[in-house]
Amino acid sequence: MKITNLSIQYRTAIAVLTLILAVGGIASYLTIPKESQPSIEFPQIVVTSVYPGASPGDVESTVTQVIEQEISSINDIDEMRSTSSEGVSTVVIEFTPDVETDKAYQEVNQAVDRAQPDLPDAVDDPLVNEINTDDFPIMTVNLAGSYSLARLKRVGDDLQDELEGIPSVLEANLLGGLTREVQVNADLSALKSHNVSFNDLTTTIQNENTNIPGGSIDIDRLNYLVRVDGQFESPADEIEELVVKTTQNGRNVHVRDVADVVFGFEDRSSFSRLRIFKRENDEEEMVTVPESKRRTTQVITLNITKRPGANILETSEKVKSTLDEFDFPSGTEVLVTGDQSEDVQSLVTDLENNIISGLIFVVAVLLFFLGVRNAVLVGIAIPLSMFTTFLVFQGLGYTLNFIILFSLIIALGMLVDNAVVVIENIYRFREEGYSRWEAARLGTAEVGGPVVAATATTVSAFGPMLLWPGVIGEFMGYMPLTLIITLASSLFVAVVINPVVTGFFVEAKGNEDDSSGGWRQWPALARYGGAALILMLGVTLGLANWKSLVVIGVALPVLYLLHVYAMKPLGDRFVESGLPRLVAWYRDYLKRMLQRDYSVSYAFLRNTGALGALTGGLVLAGLGGLVLLAAGRTAALFLLVPGGLLAGLGAVGVVVHSVEILYLGGWTTVQFGGGFLAIMGLVLGLNVWMGGLALSTTGRLLLAPAGIMLIGVLGALLPSPEHLFLTDNRAALLHGSLGGLLLIVGLFFLAPTGQAFFPDTDPNRVL
Repeated sequence: MKITNLSIQYRTAIAVLTLILAVGGIASYLTIPKESQPSIEFPQIVVTSVYPGASPGDVESTVTQVIEQEISSINDIDEMRSTSSEGVSTVVIEFTPDVETDKAYQEVNQAVDRAQPDLPDAVDDPLVNEINTDDFPIMTVNLAGSYSLARLKRVGDDLQDELEGIPSVLEANLLGGLTREVQVNADLSALKSHNVSFNDLTTTIQNENTNIPGGSIDIDRLNYLVRVDGQFESPADEIEELVVKTTQNGRNVHVRDVADVVFGFEDRSSFSRLRIFKRENDEEEMVTVPESKRRTTQVITLNITKRPGANILETSEKVKSTLDEFDFPSGTEVLVTGDQSEDVQSLVTDLENNIISGLIFVVAVLLFFLGVRNAVLVGIAIPLSMFTTFLVFQGLGYTLNFIILFSLIIALGMLVDNAVVVIENIYRFREEGYSRWEAARLGTAEVGGPVVAATATTVSAFGPMLLWPGVIGEFMGYMPLTLIITLASSLFVAVVINPVVTGFFVEAKGNEDDSSGGWRQWPALARYGGAALILMLGVTLGLANWKSLVVIGVALPVLYLLHVYAMKPLGDRFVESGLPRLVAWYRDYLKRMLQRDYSVSYAFLRNTGALGALTGGLVLAGLGGLVLLAAGRTAALFLLVPGGLLAGLGAVGVVVHSVEILYLGGWTTVQFGGGFLAIMGLVLGLNVWMGGLALSTTGRLLLAPAGIMLIGVLGALLPSPEHLFLTDNRAALLHGSLGGLLLIVGLFFLAPTGQAFFPDTDPNRVL
């Protein structure tokens, strides 16, 4: 491959590129924002209007219908629905998926502005909101205390200011609690007797509770701003002493003369209660709270929303740090619930563990076949591919959300395939006597095309998912995109980086311990670069999770000792004695299985006829189903009846052929059936013992291997013709059809769904 030839020609640059990818990938992984879910803008706009004291009917006729009439003129509306309740109107506008949310938001805002003059004067300004996943809270802080709820509300207000001061926190929405207010309850008879209007009372209070700018004063070249502070400091006492009016005889009428002033609470618009079922103990383990200690407590709730693109792990850590540093009054209990950062941290930890365990298992398996050096070369492909992927994510501005993390975990199983093929082929050329770089060039060139084709077929399978329309498509589109980027990164590593790295380090078997191939003979760049890479990986793992560093530190020497004292001797013994016997057995197996006697035409015709009947019957049945939906039952019968007959005839042919094969197998069939019976008996017995399977169901499932043994016994004892091997594709399909049917029926009985196998379902009764 030309790209591989170029990478080998400029191998020093590729070595530097590898180091850059490692450093950049580690930096990207540590700095890339992490959040629970991707930022998705739903094509929905919600208009909320408050009409205090209005009945649902009045809200519907005077508010909802007026707003709907203006909004209905907007293009690209997919659906509009509304709810009118006591004092509140809610209109939800859902647009088609291809509409830009910002444009839709502006158009709805303009429509609401046009409708506002036609709304009753008592209606508050309508609120227009768009739905975005960034608006969902990432965690909830609950405050409970042994003191009054009003004081707890003041503590919550102070904490709200502290939390909203965190740069990555967008909002800390406070719910619950009591808010103090001064209530002036006017006495209508007293107002009338003193000839004071209600407007006089409200105007007096409003005018007195203000700060008035008093201009400025110049003194000795200095300018001082003057402000007259008129706001109440003790509202209840000061309001009572306000003079509302002075009578003609000079008597002052105070607020206390015409009204009662009470320092009470606002009407509550939100309630927040908490009931604890599980909580952490001193060892940070979740334990169940005893039923006797479960109680519902009134709390103050703060819903924390992070800024778009902010790191959820860092934001959560800063919020918890603020809670630890905040000076709560004695008797305050703080409980954090709904912390989404825990799920994200769990996924990140799972990803790290999968990368580490995948690396260890790949190396452990390849130790058996390729030795330590080449196994490690294959294992390097995993972190390099992941580092490249993280760099691409950072460049595209993506965040690590749970869909991307889940996709990366899935992709881990496919990362190493390309590297195994390329490095093993380079290793083969090296064993044949080629030089390091010639082996790298020829080995990659020979398998490069198939590797690219295999990756392309896998990528093409995920490609159509990128075209998934709507909100679900935007949400799930991160999965195929992640898999495509990861597989493309693994392909780049396999055809560009792996040949160069392998060229530096690969040794043919028998030369690994030779002094000419020792690590001291490696190029200085390879030695120092490899040492720096290992050091950086160790530091990164130590910073992220010291336990992982300990696991790797223990696993590497264990794997080396396993290779020296177990894998290498076993591999040598397998190559010397086991592999020749396996090849001889497989050659004999192929010789026997490829025997065909087409002179016995009835067997060939029977197989062909059975498969043709089965396939034709299924096709006719499918067409009949379509006709049934389109034209009715009568027309469909002309296809369903012959389709059923053909499928039944084909099924009989499958059964006859399978039984004949078992019959001709004789004692071999008995041995196979016995082993099958033993395995099934063990598995099903464990299920019965654990209470997951009925004994009668187990007996029915065990009839299959017992029947196989019985057919084999009959074939061994009764006279039979010579073995006829007709193992072409038709026979394989026949056996596969019967095996698939038996598997479906067996699984149905093994894990019953509670429904009949062919249920007679009334669609009108389906909930």
